[in-house]
Amino acid sequence: MNREAGIAGRAYPPVTFEIERDHVSAFAWAIGADPAAGVPPTFAAVYALGVTAPQLLSDVEAAIDWAKLLHAEQEFDWERHPEVGEKVTSQAHVASDISRRGVRLVSFETETKAADGALICRSRALFAIRS
Repeated sequence: MNREAGIAGRAYPPVTFEIERDHVSAFAWAIGADPAAGVPPTFAAVYALGVTAPQLLSDVEAAIDWAKLLHAEQEFDWERHPEVGEKVTSQAHVASDISRRGVRLVSFETETKAADGALICRSRALFAIRS
């Protein structure tokens, strides 16, 4: 039996993040990319998901049990990549929250924008939480 849970549609406050050179360099080095090539595309996991997911995971009403959570999927769609030194703002919402056969599936979407409000990136993560 499918069950729609109560947090679908919930939005969280925007979070601003500065794309710092040292952080980008360390990330690039860790994934085997050239730090001189700029911000790696997968750095979106930091400025989009990394700054917004703690809001969901610390939301008492969302009742996400860390011990039973699996980060099942992650995807990004870019308009452009941010530059080192740029400040970006990410805001997330719960796109869906469905339970099926003892597994809760929470789709968490984020939009990241530049200081001028122009879209930089959209991301979607799927979290699977066992009952």
